[in-house]
Amino acid sequence: MTLADRLTRALAALDGDIHDDDRPTERDSLRDAAVLIAITDRPAPGVILTQRPQWLRSHAGQVAFPGGKIEEEDSDAIAAALREAREEIGLDPRDVTVAGIGDPYHAGSGFRITPVVGVIPPDLPFDPDPNEVEAWFEVPLDHLFDPANFSFHQAHWQGRLRGYYDMMWGERRIWGVTAGIIVNLAQRLPAGWRT
Repeated sequence: MTLADRLTRALAALDGDIHDDDRPTERDSLRDAAVLIAITDRPAPGVILTQRPQWLRSHAGQVAFPGGKIEEEDSDAIAAALREAREEIGLDPRDVTVAGIGDPYHAGSGFRITPVVGVIPPDLPFDPDPNEVEAWFEVPLDHLFDPANFSFHQAHWQGRLRGYYDMMWGERRIWGVTAGIIVNLAQRLPAGWRT
């Protein structure tokens, strides 16, 4: 069974619970967005992440999945995630085997984010858009899914105590919504999904 087959089976077992980053939002007013969790098909799979440019107005320098708002021309969250990955890192949608979608994630920034899980060949030559991506990198899936590598923190933001996940990969800090989506997926995939 291929990695894509195992992920498809595991994602089909999810019940679609909604997870949020501990911020109150009006669910009806959330804007739809999608991200691509691109997993490399190699013996030790990895996940492709991007670092946003430091000069951006919002989320400057943060680590993120390729993704963004679902536009009118997108038929669904999968189409949006694939379009955004093409725009941001030059990933050809034909190189992605979509395994399924993870649980929706409600962000305090006003988005309902659908994580789209896809498998890609290893070592693709990405061509990032410098207006959206400062750098891209691959983190081993085992590192991201190991509970010893992430921690839960709380901080005051906009007058409330907020909770968020945080993890490191070398000098890169993965936190907030990106870490929340990773932790949720790691905790929700059924035990033994890789076998």
